[in-house]
Amino acid sequence: MRRATSSEPAPVSASACVAETRERGRSRFRSRFRSAGTHALTTSVLALAILASAASAQKSPLDGLDAYIEQARVAWDVPGVAVAVVKDDSVVFAKGFGVREVGKPDRVDENTLFAIGSSSKAFTAAAVGMLVAEGKLAWDDPATKYLPGFALYDPYVSRELTVRDLLTHRSGLARGDLLWISGLFDRDEILRRARYLEPSWSFRSQFGYQNIMYLAAGQVVAHVSGASWDDVIARRIFQPLGMTSSSTSIKALEGRPNVATPHGEDGGKTITLPYRDVDCIGPAGSINSNVVDMAKWIRFQLGEGSFAGRRLLQPATLEEMWSPQTIIAGGGFQRTSPDAHFIAYGMGWFLHDYHGVKLVEHGGNVDGMTALVALVPEKKLGMVILTNLDHTTLPTAIFYRVVDAYLGRPPRDWSRYFLDLRTEGEKAAAQREQKQLAARVAGTKPSRPIEAYAGTYTQPAYGDVRVDVEDGKLVLRYGPSFTGDLEHWHYNTFRVTWRQPGARVLVGRTFATFALDATGTPATLDLQGFATFARAADAAKAAP
Repeated sequence: MRRATSSEPAPVSASACVAETRERGRSRFRSRFRSAGTHALTTSVLALAILASAASAQKSPLDGLDAYIEQARVAWDVPGVAVAVVKDDSVVFAKGFGVREVGKPDRVDENTLFAIGSSSKAFTAAAVGMLVAEGKLAWDDPATKYLPGFALYDPYVSRELTVRDLLTHRSGLARGDLLWISGLFDRDEILRRARYLEPSWSFRSQFGYQNIMYLAAGQVVAHVSGASWDDVIARRIFQPLGMTSSSTSIKALEGRPNVATPHGEDGGKTITLPYRDVDCIGPAGSINSNVVDMAKWIRFQLGEGSFAGRRLLQPATLEEMWSPQTIIAGGGFQRTSPDAHFIAYGMGWFLHDYHGVKLVEHGGNVDGMTALVALVPEKKLGMVILTNLDHTTLPTAIFYRVVDAYLGRPPRDWSRYFLDLRTEGEKAAAQREQKQLAARVAGTKPSRPIEAYAGTYTQPAYGDVRVDVEDGKLVLRYGPSFTGDLEHWHYNTFRVTWRQPGARVLVGRTFATFALDATGTPATLDLQGFATFARAADAAKAAP
């Protein structure tokens, strides 16, 4: 129904009607013309939109990622890899490549379980952060407030060491990993023996990667919460995030059907390795997971401590963990972060810049497995890459490939870049071996009959090494993981060839050098890459 107007139209003349008729004709012509033109223009715009949409689809940041990962996996000789990408709180990629074990057909998929190694440290830092937010402890409380019997070599450091120091690799100790790799000691005994580790540099003076301090942080969590670190991680992180496949011990892998086998390179061949039981150092690196579960962990991190509408960690606490605590200078970090201006460590995370954005990441290596968890918080982007090969840089190459794509940077073959670095490292190692061979003095023999070298040698932190004579040759044993045959090199130095594949992959060939006392009796054993052990009769002299 036509709506009535407020007044009638004025009458018009005949000439006006003719003029109006003519104008209507011209208007119809113009209308038809405009209509045709508009139709053509609309069709053109629509066609352009379709082309633009197609072009946009072709330029997806994940376009070609499958092929790139598989090509890189083959180039790196990695048996299997699993990758997940999180963007804007959604899992946009989760796939597996390769096999769980060399020589067997079982494929890796997004549910395959791997060890994540030191990527576990962020879980420990988060558990501490939860207790800090609840007022149950403070970052700068003395560590001994919660670990009364804990002490380091220097009494000043023992007194001043804080919970923050435990999480930031600035204790002054370099490694000391033999304490837990030996498999001889439980968590409490490792911490007790840490007092015998001599500092490598001044307290808080520089970055020094430290697994034992993370064990201490985990024991702080246990002390404050009244439950083991493992129980806290399961109850306060795994369960609320729905990480139903994740665990803190390889014991939980028994009977699981979809588990990756560890691998290492030994004599130019890729070999399988047994899982190393690292429960004794759990807070530093014992978590096992898959990319489906780890994607939930990434969503929780990028969600500023919230997951599925539930807050588990305060944003301010997370920001503290992502803030530089210890500056990292020199070393190999610049080579693996080639475009970084600054590199630092937060709490459980490495931090550096990359073409205008902040990267928050942590790798993980445990016998036969390499992992990487990495975040670009400003872009709500995160990745987890899990592999079943010892100490491979493939995860970093894949991560940079994806970050470049999301930042709109020109594509770069990061796999090739890191492969070239590996080749350089292999050449340098070959040169060092040639130098050792050239320095070998021919025609020498041990100062004493080999039976004289047999015995027990001890060190206050690391315990006992046993040297025996078997079939006329010396054999060295240290804990359940290290048995080596000693071949005379020169003078009182012997070259050690480890029997266990895991030991060969972890340590490689090394040297054992005996020193004689004034009576000509072997008094000490210097095991290269380990420590100097005193003959048991002289053990009291070795203690500080």
